[in-house]
Amino acid sequence: MRPAEQDPAHVLSPFGDAGALDVRETTFRVASHHRGQSLFLRHLPPTSAIDQAQAPIVLYVHGATFPSALSVAHRFDGRSWRDELCAAGFHVWGLDFLGFGGADRYTAMGAAADADRSLGRAEDASRQIETAVRFILARQRQSRLSLIAHSWGTIAAGRFAGHCPDLVERLVWFGPIARREIALASAMPQLPAWRLITLQDQWNRFVEDVPAGAAAVLQRAAFETWGRNYLASDPQSGERAPAAVKVPSGPQQDIIAAWHGELAYDPKAITAPIAILRGEWDSLTRDADAKWLFDALTATPEKLDIKLGCGTHLMHLEDGRHRLHSAARDFLSGQTAA
Repeated sequence: MRPAEQDPAHVLSPFGDAGALDVRETTFRVASHHRGQSLFLRHLPPTSAIDQAQAPIVLYVHGATFPSALSVAHRFDGRSWRDELCAAGFHVWGLDFLGFGGADRYTAMGAAADADRSLGRAEDASRQIETAVRFILARQRQSRLSLIAHSWGTIAAGRFAGHCPDLVERLVWFGPIARREIALASAMPQLPAWRLITLQDQWNRFVEDVPAGAAAVLQRAAFETWGRNYLASDPQSGERAPAAVKVPSGPQQDIIAAWHGELAYDPKAITAPIAILRGEWDSLTRDADAKWLFDALTATPEKLDIKLGCGTHLMHLEDGRHRLHSAARDFLSGQTAA
């Protein structure tokens, strides 16, 4: 991987409350390796009474369909996963990849979907993570940070961690995508540059894996609030019928490739302590997937596989999210998770 650009001229100034979700939050636009296109970063400092200059740092890496504001920073009942980490003494940063949330859109997202190959694949995204990490560490004058990554984000973050192990303290993989030993019988489909995600698509993800007779994992009223914010993450969502958010297809292409035996990073290259956290109803992270990944992580000095009850692939937004928050916090703090 080529080193990320470090020329200060390529780093834009923080822009105050534009896009901020909290009065204490600072947001940034940082130049990516794509000329003229910037990543989006949000930062919330720790709330506990500690020396903030020495407080540990965690960067959240989102998945394939929604950005940091809708994941680690989204508040249910006035409290987010980010708030829990800040209370535990962490600096919490969230990254929006190109094509998501507060980041710039790929130029090709303005053309027809079939005019280009899928955008935002893991190699590209891992370079975006490296740019973000180097910016964060330089700003906070520290040498390492930890990462929490969700779903496809674990592929991009795994590629980064394997290439830049000296920058990584600890890793939390939530609902990680693994390579499946037996490739799917059909030929691997090739996705277009971008795709559209509707609110119905997102709602289906919250209900399709919940067993019959089990309590709902997310109340409809909470989803409606989240959904309004989701549509607002793409200013053009309301111009489509039905309303939909445009996202790069590269993440989904990486997931499809992993399930055809082509994972975009080598787990053996991971040398940081790592925790695999997953909901028991997560169909995208089956027991067999978690076992393959756990066994493939041969170079890490510490690894855990924790299956959390009554949760799906989106457990960070569900009623059982507090169990996920606690397990991640304990591991990042160097405690043994229950």
